[in-house]
Amino acid sequence: MTDFAHALVDLDARFTRQAADRAIPGMAWGVLRDGRLVHTSGCGTVSADDPTTPTADHVFRIASMTKSFTAATVLLLRDEGRLRLDDPVALHVPALAAWRPYAADAAPVTIRDLLTMSAGLATDDPWGDRQQGLPIDAFERLLAEGPSFALPPGVTFEYSNLGYGILGRVVTSVAGREYRDVVRERLLEPLGMTSTGYLEEEVPSGRLMHGYVRRGDELVREGRDGYGALAAMGGIFSTVRDLATWVAGFLDAFPARDDPEGPHPLRRASRREMQQGHRTYGARIPAHAPDEAPQATAAAYGFGLEAQTDAEVGTFVSHAGGYPGFGSHMAWHPATGLGVIGLGSLRYAPMRSVVNDALRGLVGAGVARRRPVAPLPATERAVAAVDRLLDEWDDGAADALFAMNVDLDDPRERRRLAVEAAVAAVGRPLRPDPGRTPTSSTPAERTWWRRGERGWLRIEAKLTPEPAPRLQWLAVETVLDPSAELRAAAEAVLSAAADGARLPDGIALHDGLDRDRLARAGRAAAARFGVMRLALPTAGDGATTATWSLGTERGGPAQLRVALDPATRELREVALLVAERVTPAEGW
Repeated sequence: MTDFAHALVDLDARFTRQAADRAIPGMAWGVLRDGRLVHTSGCGTVSADDPTTPTADHVFRIASMTKSFTAATVLLLRDEGRLRLDDPVALHVPALAAWRPYAADAAPVTIRDLLTMSAGLATDDPWGDRQQGLPIDAFERLLAEGPSFALPPGVTFEYSNLGYGILGRVVTSVAGREYRDVVRERLLEPLGMTSTGYLEEEVPSGRLMHGYVRRGDELVREGRDGYGALAAMGGIFSTVRDLATWVAGFLDAFPARDDPEGPHPLRRASRREMQQGHRTYGARIPAHAPDEAPQATAAAYGFGLEAQTDAEVGTFVSHAGGYPGFGSHMAWHPATGLGVIGLGSLRYAPMRSVVNDALRGLVGAGVARRRPVAPLPATERAVAAVDRLLDEWDDGAADALFAMNVDLDDPRERRRLAVEAAVAAVGRPLRPDPGRTPTSSTPAERTWWRRGERGWLRIEAKLTPEPAPRLQWLAVETVLDPSAELRAAAEAVLSAAADGARLPDGIALHDGLDRDRLARAGRAAAARFGVMRLALPTAGDGATTATWSLGTERGGPAQLRVALDPATRELREVALLVAERVTPAEGW
């Protein structure tokens, strides 16, 4: 069985456990890879009267996942020049002209404010979910009377179903056709999403999922509101298969490229725009066991989608849906092209957590290659030029390579002497090290290593934004092979940590280091990481200081730094560290 097949077995088990634990009557889910729906499954039943197991072609109400369709339609109209995102909404929905502002100095509500959930309207779950079928004329009266504001527009995130209902009226006003018809004609039909729509009566009865709420031991059917004014916030019915087409369109927007736009009705740049975080709503660290790594995420709302950034997996894009009778979630990882969709037939079925965890599991299992940041051709040329300078300094080559600031930042002769000293310290010949992969945080930056006889050079280069980019930053750092004495001290630290013991009395400690405190730190590290072993050195002079990255059994990256007193050879520093974790660079 392949790694991907194993990962799918684990994924299916996650969904079936969630269905059992939360007593969800019916669920269907699917996995995308490389823009294709490659796996689907389901559990439970279609309805209380139909024991069929749901499939990728059964139709669920997707609730607030609808918002991405509304936002995409608004951007279609924007791209055609028929509206601007910074237009005051009242320009397109006259009923809003009499709105009372939050305060005398408050800016008018714009289309962008509504798209990004920052109009200042009060959060309206679950009230908004019960307005799905509100007649259009009643909605117009509500808007004319003027809803109440909780906050001034344009300052903070505040989730609003009402705001997306208003965007539906913007679409109708600008396009000159009813909102649902515009979405169908401009998005659904061109994409071939034939099982997606706004009317339950259009769904073949054998494929329609029944939504339920549990009241004690009884399942009560619900979620049958018809099309109305707030359909733009949550009215769509769809399937795992159709939604895979929708998600694939967002994944296809990356990376930016010169290829023809293709058949998607919304241009790639606008699809990328939808997936950016436009209005932040803070970081989150869920509850976790003391010996586990915290899973910190920062999130922001885009246009009908949310972008979450995680220090482990990077950025993933998603949107959930919750509604009387149904719960849904879709999430994807642009850097690998993986995506997961999950639909459930219970009121507010908790699909967000299981879909996100399933996606994290797939990304963590390495079943799809992460798209790396591709260096610019100019960056690759600069790397080659720097390597030639390291092999043999040449002022003429440096003149051609360096931007005007380089010699001002560090005089040429001083820089040359420092580079030659670094090369002499590690020893010639310099060669690439296959154990250390070059990396780029942006296409105009590169960090790479070269191995010498006695250690490594860590080299970092950054280019200017000039028409013909030149080198604006060059850093060359030596990392020398740790001595046998340093390595023995490091091994003793890891051995003591594994045994939960103090460092042996035979290892002399400098004043200020406490064996009991080091033992506590070692036990905490062992609980967190399990077995730890020395990997590659990442810093140090090799004689008195050394820092290693650690291979760990679990819990993420770790480091060990040790230092010896130059005179007494006592240990003067021992630091077992949780390594810094930053969001992986995205190859977008």
